Formats: sequence, C-alpha cells, structure tokens
Amino acid sequence: MPTAYAKCFDPNGARYGIPTYPWRMAPDGYATRRQLRARGLRPGGQPVAAQLMIINSRRGMPRVAYLYREELAKPVRPMTSRKWGALALAMLARRTCPSCRLDVGYCIPTSNGICGLCLAAEEQRAA
Repeated sequence: MPTAYAKCFDPNGARYGIPTYPWRMAPDGYATRRQLRARGLRPGGQPVAAQLMIINSRRGMPRVAYLYREELAKPVRPMTSRKWGALALAMLARRTCPSCRLDVGYCIPTSNGICGLCLAAEEQRAA
C-alpha cells in the first residue's frame, strides 16, 4: 500500500478516533450523505460511523468525508405542500430585482445585487 494510503488507513480508529479508510476504499455498508440521499435515505440522527480520507499532495492537508451506516439510515421525509410553498417563495425572492421589482426569470447574482437591465442602465448613467 503506498504511503499516502497508509496514512489514511486506520480501520480500528486508533489514530483518528473513528475508523478511517483511504478515498474510495470504504467497506460495504457505509455511505456518505450524498450517497444516502441518492438512495432516498438520510442519516436520521445517527453518529458518524467512519470516515474517508485523502491527503492533498500540494498542501499536505487531509480531506475528509464522513460515512454513515446504511442499515441505520431512515427514509427521506416527503415534501409537504407548505414546504413546496416556502421554497417557491424563496426562489421568487431570489429572482426578483430589488431595484425594478420585476421577476427576471433567473437568480439575481449576489455580486451585482441587481438584474442585467438595471446594471446596464446604471453603467449608462455612470458613463
């Protein structure tokens, strides 16, 4: 096993406190949050069971992904009509320009804070 993998291989948890495996070498039965979500599951309050680790060769800093037990995972809660409504209102607020108060059909960039038409008009005034 190469030294980069050897630094990340601690199946007993003696070095890092929890079982640690090299990147992409987790045993069966463990999954990350994204993998659980893709299967329609969520961690459901369970503690972190293990972790994946990779050492960044440029900085020497480890990157970590936490793993959860699949058999302890619970199904994802379904979206209710209230949640859908709240999500729709939040997206409407992101699409509404604060300057002209129009729904521009896309999310307003936070770097400008206004829509493209208002930005162009502001640049014309400044020139």
